[in-house]
Amino acid sequence: MLGALFFWRTAGCALALGVSAGSVLASGTYPNKPIRVIVPYAAGGVVDVQTRALTEALHEVLGQVVVVEARPGASGNIAARQIAAAEPDGYTLMVSASFLINNPLLEKNLPWKPDDFTPIARFALSASYFVVPANSPANNVKEFADLARQAVPSWQYGNGGTGTPQTMSNELFRVVADIPLESVMYKGAPPIVPDLVNGLVSMAVLPSSVAIPHVQSGTIRALANVSNHRSIQLPDVPTIAEAGFPEVTTLSWYGLHAPAGTPETILRALSDAVNKACQTVGFQQRIVNAGGEAACMNTNEFQQFLDADAKRWSELVKVIQP
Repeated sequence: MLGALFFWRTAGCALALGVSAGSVLASGTYPNKPIRVIVPYAAGGVVDVQTRALTEALHEVLGQVVVVEARPGASGNIAARQIAAAEPDGYTLMVSASFLINNPLLEKNLPWKPDDFTPIARFALSASYFVVPANSPANNVKEFADLARQAVPSWQYGNGGTGTPQTMSNELFRVVADIPLESVMYKGAPPIVPDLVNGLVSMAVLPSSVAIPHVQSGTIRALANVSNHRSIQLPDVPTIAEAGFPEVTTLSWYGLHAPAGTPETILRALSDAVNKACQTVGFQQRIVNAGGEAACMNTNEFQQFLDADAKRWSELVKVIQP
């Protein structure tokens, strides 16, 4: 298991040692060409949609084209490997999420190391929902747990990918509620929905952009929001803590990381640009429409958040995988 408690600090040290690349700025003011932002999940998913809200605003702030490229697969590892090998010049960035913390805790022999990256800024949070088929006999999370304990054969849940906050929530719920839920693997969250609607799986924790349209249409029901506060989009849905399982609370966050060794001047420019983008009305409206909320942190704040999140998950993984 990698040292998740300390790797974000290590990334900071690697950056401090690599800030000799001031020549990157010698050819002109940054940025002077298009910036690529690599999304580690499929196009059209919650991460992609919220990233595009940010990049549209960044285009206005920076006066430069910001191109979004989806590199899905292997629970974020394909994109991470690409960024780890990228030139640290500020023109190839990665959208970061919980996989950057969780994958090193859950997997061995990753094709990247945590200190291959350095944080830039956080830009959004997004709710995820504990959902069941419309005809489920459970009216709340406690009822679901009670029914699942008695089910023969064991009920199944839709698993959208190792290391995602939704799967981590599912696994925490299984352990905390002490129920024999079985995992059914899918290639992301959207493919879970048809089987959920048809009752082939009993529940799933789905990201907001996937869950909300189906909850609003009545094809599935949301029993809880696994975030730490109720959402703007579905304000009547209680949090998982309000539903009686505070240990299952999980934040879905999205930020930007750069390859380790990216000059501090570029990191500051990008952090400032993300902060300005987060303040624009256009970004805030688009992010809410995408099922999220603007939640900007500068580099230092983001680093502190990552340290705290890594510490929490390093302890929770021991519960999920004793």
